[in-house]
Amino acid sequence: MRCVDVIVIGAGPAGCATAVFLAQQGRQVVLLDRAFFPRDKVCGEFISPAADAILDRIGVLSRIEEGGTMRLDGVAISAYGGPERLIPYPSHPDFPGRVSSLSVERLGLDRTLVERAAEAGVDVRQGHQVTDFILEGDRVVGVKGKASSDKGFELRAAVVVDAGGRNAVSLRKFRLKVEQGKGNRIALAAHWDNVHFPDNYCYMHVSRPGYTGMSPTEGGGGNVVLVVDPSVVDSNRIDAAYREIVLSNPRRRKLLDGAAPRENVRAVGSLSFRVNPPPVGGLLLVGDAMGFIDPFTGEGIYLALRSAEMAAGCIHSALDSGNVSRTALMSYETERNREFHLKFVLCRVLQVLIYNKRLCRGTVSLLGKRPDLAADLVGVIGDYVDPKKVVSPGFLGKVLLGILRGALDPPGGRAKKKTPVLVETPAPLNRQQ
Repeated sequence: MRCVDVIVIGAGPAGCATAVFLAQQGRQVVLLDRAFFPRDKVCGEFISPAADAILDRIGVLSRIEEGGTMRLDGVAISAYGGPERLIPYPSHPDFPGRVSSLSVERLGLDRTLVERAAEAGVDVRQGHQVTDFILEGDRVVGVKGKASSDKGFELRAAVVVDAGGRNAVSLRKFRLKVEQGKGNRIALAAHWDNVHFPDNYCYMHVSRPGYTGMSPTEGGGGNVVLVVDPSVVDSNRIDAAYREIVLSNPRRRKLLDGAAPRENVRAVGSLSFRVNPPPVGGLLLVGDAMGFIDPFTGEGIYLALRSAEMAAGCIHSALDSGNVSRTALMSYETERNREFHLKFVLCRVLQVLIYNKRLCRGTVSLLGKRPDLAADLVGVIGDYVDPKKVVSPGFLGKVLLGILRGALDPPGGRAKKKTPVLVETPAPLNRQQ
């Protein structure tokens, strides 16, 4: 049986990026995915500004930009039917021009990444579903599975990377997934045609019973993702429930007036879970297989790409040393936790804020009156400003004090620099849903 350096399970952004980084370092890599590409995935399709540099390092940034994308200038936030606060991305020394994020449909993004992996010398095998690992002692040394032809296969490698997402074989095999329980939510998504976005921003509308993230797409469309508690959705009429909830918000109704979904609603559950470390050597997890947080901050793809880059560096060093034990590979998890810990803390804080109407409206109002705080927060959400700027007693104290004071203008005339506000307009009446 042939043995390669690395097997990567899952050809999404995390898996493809890991495979390409390793191939660029001269490693023999096999990339397996049970699907055939192109295939679609539920996703906010809103990629943080910091992802540009990583996409460039794996050689796909220019190709993605040429293939039908849009550049977004910031985030627009509305709390419980209130006015939208347009918060542009702040400038930064790492970006010579304007800072912007990518809006790109996953159908095209994943296809481009798979093609790039093949060009880089990765052995890409579509239609190959991994069902189990090959274990020797306390180390994973390969995988077993079934190809689309129903023919079984076995492959061996020094290291296996599981990038199989929330249903990764590692999570089932070693029972690593820990559901967060109460408060877990589902995402419902569809692309809409004829959406009226006034600006190239990602629009986040928070209102009961959940929130939406809406991003413009090439050609006058939009990706509309609704995040709600599963108890409010009738699974027997999911498309109708999705439309009713989305259009129940006046600001969303205005943007979607005359628009319609161009496909059936797609759903994905279990939006918040954590994962315990693998108990064996020879195995690393990247992307959503490492755990998932409520996607309000929209950084999932960046997190996948960055964790892939870290994992590839760790694997390359481990292969050079000949030590792929669990202890040797733990450096990846240590590095990942060090880099993203404060971002995860921020995400948990935001969850408390957005699901409390009073706190949410107070925070959004404050951001409209304090562009300095708004810029720091959006920069952190964009993954290019150090989280320490906002995950600190000083920043959080300013936010809470601003809310308690009714979001009063700061002294010294700084209120003249308010973040632009879109004046709310009445929603269309008696709209047929």
